[in-house]
Amino acid sequence: MCKTIKQKVSFKAPPETVYPILAELIGAPPKGTTRIGERFKADGAKGVIVDLAVPERIVQAWRSSDFGEGIFSMAAFVLKETKKGGTELTLTHRGVPKDLIPKVEARWRERCWARIKSELAAQS
Repeated sequence: MCKTIKQKVSFKAPPETVYPILAELIGAPPKGTTRIGERFKADGAKGVIVDLAVPERIVQAWRSSDFGEGIFSMAAFVLKETKKGGTELTLTHRGVPKDLIPKVEARWRERCWARIKSELAAQS
């Protein structure tokens, strides 16, 4: 059985700054280099870019190496500018195998959100 992960995280930078960092981490290089339908590989995952709207959205058909045979999920990343000029990023990751939910949730927090915050801090 598969489930949905939903995570929200805030960054103290506008979407135009957060988007390219996120895109690189998840295997969807920034504007101008990636097209819908292209394959990607990133940190033990692979799949296909389903939708892009720079700097607002990335949607991927996503498969981790630890998913069972033939299981793909959909990961949608939506970036919205906050009133204070930051970014609220919402991840909706549908179709994650139930037994892997804690592991995948931790992966997003540690390998993506923490890295984005670190990169933003280094840019300051």
